[in-house]
Amino acid sequence: MKALQGIDGNLEWAERAALECDVGQIRIRVAAAGLNRADLLQQAGHYPPPTGASDVIGLECAGVISEVGAGSPWKVGDRVCALLAGGGMAEEVVIDGRHALPVPEGMSLLEAAVLPEVYATAWLNLFKLAAVQPGEKVLIHAGASGVGSAAIQLCKAFGNPCWVSVGSPERLEHCEALGAQGGALRHDGLDNLRDFGPYDAILDPVGGGYATLNLDLIALDGRWVTIGMMGGRKAEMDFGKLLAKRVQLIGSTLRNRDDDYKAELLLDLQQHVWPLFAEGRLSPELARSYPITDATAAYAELAGNTVNGKLALVIDASLS
Repeated sequence: MKALQGIDGNLEWAERAALECDVGQIRIRVAAAGLNRADLLQQAGHYPPPTGASDVIGLECAGVISEVGAGSPWKVGDRVCALLAGGGMAEEVVIDGRHALPVPEGMSLLEAAVLPEVYATAWLNLFKLAAVQPGEKVLIHAGASGVGSAAIQLCKAFGNPCWVSVGSPERLEHCEALGAQGGALRHDGLDNLRDFGPYDAILDPVGGGYATLNLDLIALDGRWVTIGMMGGRKAEMDFGKLLAKRVQLIGSTLRNRDDDYKAELLLDLQQHVWPLFAEGRLSPELARSYPITDATAAYAELAGNTVNGKLALVIDASLS
């Protein structure tokens, strides 16, 4: 099979050995794969896959099952999307069958390819770890990103008013169209976020650069979940304020969680989130797709920080 690999900072669509399909696993013929910021980091050599995971790039994909290992309830021909620790940008992938979800009713494989990573991330960090309750206020940094777009929609669906920080007026409009109450532009400063706070939960992929701001904006007993370091990995913090506000500061990653944890998370998504796609209350927010042969252009667009929602790479356009 062919697969996308990051070699010395470059992308290469090259031959790789196919994997065996073992007990409980499924083989997916991949139609498309979602592109995430973690893929940029892996390509650059800054985010190696967890031990035992494929070094092929790609944390999510969608396609058609072509083989089913013993003990899995899936059938050959089922249309699925999958959450992966690696390997999604390939002609086929072999995964734990518990890490696949059915393609939502009425959705294409291309659209479904951009769902698993961002919706799993948003659901895990806001509704599981931060345990937001209906009516609680949420602040989402990088609100127009893939995770941000998913988080806004989930907040709207589950009764949580949310605000965002973004990089441009166009991106703020995108977030408000999805359900955000409002927000602030980075280049104007983020002080006016104080007008809407304090916030019961903050979802932050920026890291060190926003630490002081987050601590000022968070409410008493607030939950602050850090999922990235786009703005740096170090910061000074007033621990007196952290203690006085009884803040829960949570560092979270999804990729290196164990198989059982991910299986339980996806069951939760299937029960609570997936029905909302069929009802039209959630959408994939697919901004654009590229053929796999144009992966370099897709990576460059994502790195430019102008994408609202998600990008996808088409691997087999014949699948539907």
